[in-house]
Amino acid sequence: MTGPAGTLNDSSPHVAEGLPPARAGFVVSKAVGPAVVRNLVKRRLRHLVGARLSRLPAGSLVVVRALPAAAAASYLELEHDLDAALRRLLRAEPSGGAPTGAGR
Repeated sequence: MTGPAGTLNDSSPHVAEGLPPARAGFVVSKAVGPAVVRNLVKRRLRHLVGARLSRLPAGSLVVVRALPAAAAASYLELEHDLDAALRRLLRAEPSGGAPTGAGR
């Protein structure tokens, strides 16, 4: 937990006091398909992510990018892919280094 000065306490490295709940954003480009298809994919992802936000540490910001294949994917396929991505994300140890893509 974070203390008044913003330092981490040893009790729990993944829960921080005073941080907002986890949030998610979605990127569904025109490459996914026409507006009707993009909106369907976005609605499905929003529903799936909303049910899983409580698994993420407080203050987390997650961006979910739909690839063109998401247009043809079923709800169950999207669910499976999202769960696999979240498992990888939650397993990853924070490196403390610069985020991917920094310095380009």
